[in-house]
Amino acid sequence: MPPTASRQIKSGDAEIVYRTLGAGPPVVLLHPFPASHEFWLPVAQHLSTRYRVVLPDLRGHGDSAAGDGAVSMEKLAADIARVMDDADIGRAPLIGVSIGGYALFEFWRRHRGRVAALGLCNTKAPADSPEARAGRLQAASDVLERGTEPFFQSMIPRVFSRSTREMRPDLVEGALRMMRKMSPEDVAQVQRGMAQRPDAVDILKTINVPTLLVTGDHDILTGVREAELMHQHISGSQLRVIPKAGHYSPWEQPEEAGKLLRQLLDEVF
Repeated sequence: MPPTASRQIKSGDAEIVYRTLGAGPPVVLLHPFPASHEFWLPVAQHLSTRYRVVLPDLRGHGDSAAGDGAVSMEKLAADIARVMDDADIGRAPLIGVSIGGYALFEFWRRHRGRVAALGLCNTKAPADSPEARAGRLQAASDVLERGTEPFFQSMIPRVFSRSTREMRPDLVEGALRMMRKMSPEDVAQVQRGMAQRPDAVDILKTINVPTLLVTGDHDILTGVREAELMHQHISGSQLRVIPKAGHYSPWEQPEEAGKLLRQLLDEVF
């Protein structure tokens, strides 16, 4: 079943696009950088038989504009609230991968009453180290000078497990297709926003809704260690590791990710 026609809404200084799939209780899925809502379509097939799946393109990704300046977590949290308002969603489970998880920490700070459950996938709570921050800012400068393709190609071994890269070239090409929708300016603004994101370790202990933590066994960007840190601080959280998967675990192993997320949603509803 294909997504419904896209909806475009105004959020601050940017036009944000989102799509929906299925019918029933709502769930909002937030994709990683530098992908788009398409990242979630294989998983959404597993969820949409019972749930209304809401799939935004995050600011600066896919068909959504970046607006002016860095794509901050505050802006992303505000965009999520606007999408939920437009979709007539008061409270729902929210699930995010990587930058989608960073945005959810900020959303929890500002709108926790709207969060029925959390899925934090392939993400981490700490802010960037000085070295990581410098790396992001350098990457932002590089894409403006050299274009995005070298950057996107460098992302592939960082976001995919070796087995995916070797055995599933279709998944690699699909990811590159999503990435290539971003302009150099989009990539730079999102990198700058991630570089300045606040530390979220302090809020983990305040999370009191059902929470599922998911990572891939070959995720070299966040991985099991970061998931365990969140698991230790979020009371009652569940931690699951998806085998043969890297940082893009729901894209690499959608059946396993879909099963885990469906279990979380079925417990909530």
